[in-house]
Amino acid sequence: MSAQPLAESLVQSVDWLAVAPPTIAAAVGLVVLVADLFLPEARKAVLGWISVAGLAAAALMLLPLLDGDRSTFCVNGAMRACSYTADHFTLVIQFLVLGGALLAALLSVTNLQDDERRVPPGEFWFLLLSSAAGAALLPASRDLATLIVALEVASLPAFALVGIRHGDKRSSEAALKFFLSSVTATAVSLMGISFVYASTGTLYLTQVAQRLAHVDSQLHTLAQTGVVLTLIGFAFKTAAVPFHFWVPDTYVGAPLPVAAYLSVVGKAVGFSGLILVTVVAFPSYADVWGPALAALAALTMTVGNVGALRQEATRAYSAVRLLAWSSVGQAGYLLVPIAAAGYAKDPQKAIGSTVAYALMYAAVNLGAFTVAALVGRNRTLNRISDYRGLYTTNPLAALLLAFFLLCLAGLPPGIIGLFAKVTVFSAAVDAGLGWLAVVMAVNVVIALFYYLQWTALLFRAPEGETARHRVPAPLTAALALTGVLGVALSGAPQLVLRFAATGLF
Repeated sequence: MSAQPLAESLVQSVDWLAVAPPTIAAAVGLVVLVADLFLPEARKAVLGWISVAGLAAAALMLLPLLDGDRSTFCVNGAMRACSYTADHFTLVIQFLVLGGALLAALLSVTNLQDDERRVPPGEFWFLLLSSAAGAALLPASRDLATLIVALEVASLPAFALVGIRHGDKRSSEAALKFFLSSVTATAVSLMGISFVYASTGTLYLTQVAQRLAHVDSQLHTLAQTGVVLTLIGFAFKTAAVPFHFWVPDTYVGAPLPVAAYLSVVGKAVGFSGLILVTVVAFPSYADVWGPALAALAALTMTVGNVGALRQEATRAYSAVRLLAWSSVGQAGYLLVPIAAAGYAKDPQKAIGSTVAYALMYAAVNLGAFTVAALVGRNRTLNRISDYRGLYTTNPLAALLLAFFLLCLAGLPPGIIGLFAKVTVFSAAVDAGLGWLAVVMAVNVVIALFYYLQWTALLFRAPEGETARHRVPAPLTAALALTGVLGVALSGAPQLVLRFAATGLF
């Protein structure tokens, strides 16, 4: 008789509406891969628009989920636990991920047309949609096994996307560096998770949190090692220093839309995973991960901003390299509230600051990459000096890029950037991390120099011949979406924090 209740407790319910966003992205990816086999070469451009429509449909499926938390793949027993939860945190990150993937897809439509058939369209769209599906699954994951599977589903297609251009040595080298760093991160994370499982006997995050606080004294060292190794693995994924070495070369070697995708969606994946393991699974070890993440945040923002500051305007691909180093610096800012959550009485408020900053960063950074993609169509080396006099040839693109750079710097009229930085700064101060707030303030000043230097270059008199930049429809749509979003959020920045922080978990 005892076997029947046990069997019933192992039966898992499936809420198809809750899992719709990642499921739609994955299903459209399979449709595109199969359709590629039958479409003639001249009509393969339609695959891009199918992918864009699929990502838009996946994002729209978030709307029915706003009425409340939904969980699925649950086991019932003495302690009910679920593997997938569509709570407010999940929906915010899925909105960021699917919106970022949609904008990257719009950039890719034009990029694939310009790449002279060096990029196979069917495989490209399948890989992008598969990665987006994994990235959308990750914030909903509430057990360590699903978390790692989602992380790898998001990461493995990204390796291929980076190295997908035929006959491009830079692309192949970038993919190899990205692959090796990510595999190392996964191996370290898996070892850490195995130690945590050995200590607690469960993979569900809520159960891990409860059992870690009362782990047997003989297993304390094992549990502590597991926590540290898991954090190190996620530090690789977030491009935190000293695990950032792959970022500049990967961004330069990858197709520009893929670099834009990695800069936003890749970061969202790493940071949402880090939030889940620290705040949800390991709160009893806040005295371990709090100081460690604070030190990583200070180191990451400093190295990233100094690296961006050292970029020479005339060096090949210096614009992309500057955005890459800038993204490392921005990762440091994103780590600050997570570190503060280890000290704060209200961790949810601190995490809300990270989510709000991530939303701001996603909108304006994708906008900057969109303008870089536009300029790169005529200036293939994409140097910072190539942007000199952009206002003369394309005033709207120049004004938008100036706005995006000022947002990243945290200066008016980029009010949303200033608001996000103040929110992160406040999280550090409220948690008693005054020294980290000082380091952040110094780094903001350093970043002002290279952001303003690039902005000023846009409005200088051009040198030599000026080339008019024709803006294709997909790039126009991406510029319009990021521009409208950035301006709207600058007009009402409080909406971001309210949207990001309300009832995260």
